[in-house]
This record gives sequence, structure tokens and C-alpha cells, in this order.
Amino acid sequence: MTPASNKPLLLLGSDGMLGRAFAELLQNQNRPFEARTFPQFDLTRQDSIRDAISTRFSAVINCAAYTDVDGAETNQVLAQQINASGVGHLAINCRLASLPLVHFSTDYIFDGTGRTPYPPVPPPDDSRPINVYGRSKLQGEQLIREVSDEHLIIRTSWLYAPWAKNFVRTIAAASRSKPELQVVNDQQGRPTSAQHLAASTLALLNRKARGIYHITDSGQCTWFDFACEIVRLTNANCNVTPCTSAAFPRPAKRPAYSVLDIAKTESELGPLPTWKSNLEAVISRLEI
Repeated sequence: MTPASNKPLLLLGSDGMLGRAFAELLQNQNRPFEARTFPQFDLTRQDSIRDAISTRFSAVINCAAYTDVDGAETNQVLAQQINASGVGHLAINCRLASLPLVHFSTDYIFDGTGRTPYPPVPPPDDSRPINVYGRSKLQGEQLIREVSDEHLIIRTSWLYAPWAKNFVRTIAAASRSKPELQVVNDQQGRPTSAQHLAASTLALLNRKARGIYHITDSGQCTWFDFACEIVRLTNANCNVTPCTSAAFPRPAKRPAYSVLDIAKTESELGPLPTWKSNLEAVISRLEI
């Protein structure tokens, strides 16, 4: 299904990991869009948000966010400004311009105490993310839902791509220079190729989907499992050994279990590719 409008899309944060995947996808499809990056577009400034939004667009895709999970613990105000209050102002301006807003959230809104995949529904009011980043993203979701129903909130997890700072590039680079790596084996989740996320999100937008959806690669693994597959696909001469999260203490706690339920998305788009197949495609294009 193709979109009815010939108006361009507005792509915010087009220079980030996901934004770059979106820009590449839209260019390949000859889909008209306009890109905005920082400092031209700044979620901490209401005037910047207001100036970016216009009725000449068909929809707004927001890939701009504060994504430094550990940094958010000490930069709480900035994380809140960007991921929560800024997103709220963005939603208000989209409503005023009658534009649907596509926004990306995270598995880190969940505390990780679950044992079955988390469904794509609004979390309860007493939901307690275990880090500042998760709290700021949860607040952003809540503010969007309070403003308008014309939104598509996509929760995702463990994002990776051939470019930018992410786990795949970090492990691939480290395994080339180190004979052994220790990787945590007590956090369970679903990796997500940024290119797959962009393509699946655009497919939902083309179908005029609204509400909350989860998009990840299918299957699930630990960071240790993920690292082992990266090393195998890159043919690195490196031994990967499992360890607990306690071996690598970090400023921000991570949920032990953050598997997202993707059944709703698969009912719309069909089966999603496995993390191993998507990882292989990304490794073939890896920028090191």
C-alpha cells in the first residue's frame, strides 16, 4: 500500500543511527522528505520545534532523542528536556498542524521483572523504569498519548546498524584486537537492525497504523549470544566468555528481561526477520 499524499515527510534527527537508516530508505524509494538535524532542530527549544512543523508535510518521523543511557544518570535535566517535555511540545505542534507523529520509544520503559514478552500497550501508571533514560522515554510516550490519537509510537530495543556507535560495531572492532572478550549473559532481549526498523515503521505508516507497536528483529538472545554471533560472522580470532552484569557495573541499571512482544506488528506486516539474518546483512556492510 502506498501513501495517498504526495507531500514530503519531515525526518527529524536524520544524522543519528536510525535517522540515517530512514534517510537511506526514503532516498532508495524516491520518497520525498526533508531532513532536520541539530542545531537546526532542537527539542530543548519550543521555537525550534514550532518552526519545523508545517502543514506542507504529510507526517513527522522523530528520530531525535537523548540516547546516552549511562549519561542520562548525570544529565537528568537534559534527558528530560529532550525525551519528555520536548517530545510533548512536538506532539502539540503536530496536532495543531493535523500531522501524524511517528515516535520511537524503548524496552527500557520496563523494569525487567517480567518473564514473558511485554505487550504493546500503555504501561500502568505506576510503571517504574529502573534508569533515568527509561523514565524520560516513558514520560515522552505519556505526553504524546495525552495530546492526540494521531500518533504511531514504536518501541524497539538493542538497536544496531553498520554505522554509528552500537554494540555490533563495538564488538566487531574489539574482537579484531583482543584475544578474549567477556560479555554479560544475564540480560535477555531482542536486537533490532536500524534498517529493518525503518522499513517496518514506514510500512506501518503507509498502512495508516496508529497507536503503540513493537518492532524488533524476531527471536531473542543475551548480549553474550549476540556477541558470539558477531564474532562468528566477522571471522575474528577471539574467544567470547559469559559473565554477569555485576562484572561490568555501569551508572545506569539495565533490565534483566526486556523482550518486546511483536505479534501485533507481525499480524500487520507478516513474520519479521530473525536477528541472526538481519545481523548477517548488517555485518556485510559494516563500517569499521
